[in-house]
Amino acid sequence: MNPMSDPLLTILLCALAYLAGSVLFALEICKLWKLPDPRALGSGNPGATNVYRSGGWPPAILTLALDAAKGFFPVWLAHTAGLSILAQAMVALCAVTGHMVPMFYRFKGGKGVATALGSGLALAPMTTLSLAVIWLVVMWRWRISALASIIAIISGPLISAVIEPKALPLFGLMAILIVVRHRNNLIRLAQGRESRF
Repeated sequence: MNPMSDPLLTILLCALAYLAGSVLFALEICKLWKLPDPRALGSGNPGATNVYRSGGWPPAILTLALDAAKGFFPVWLAHTAGLSILAQAMVALCAVTGHMVPMFYRFKGGKGVATALGSGLALAPMTTLSLAVIWLVVMWRWRISALASIIAIISGPLISAVIEPKALPLFGLMAILIVVRHRNNLIRLAQGRESRF
């Protein structure tokens, strides 16, 4: 069978991506470092930002790398198997969804930014690196992680349309998912109560 149109392989990799996404490395790393539960800090998000707040850079960078890896490798496998761009995008979205609604943690997960970063690097690296630069610039200027994430992700569809149009649907859907997951952050930003670094 032509791997470009193999629905069983696509379903298998989507399931694998969701399961990988469902592992919240922030919680496991905090246990390893004997740090507070990151869900009790800042916005309550089990991600690298809250790990940094309690443990500093080493565990935060490890969390970021592992959360990105669980998005990168399923999409890389889909690409290596010769699946279509649409199938790869489906795998990417399953990884991000797994992080947001993880089956291993009663479907209460994180915002999905680092996992989206990893998925994007595998599928559309130039667009994703451009968004990483935007994130860094906004973070340097305002020191608010949620603001940097929101501005970066909503820039995704526009940048993708210009330099990697094949990935435009992926960045469009990711922008919707991640902005919705940041709705409480948006409220706090509007009220001037969002935590700064």
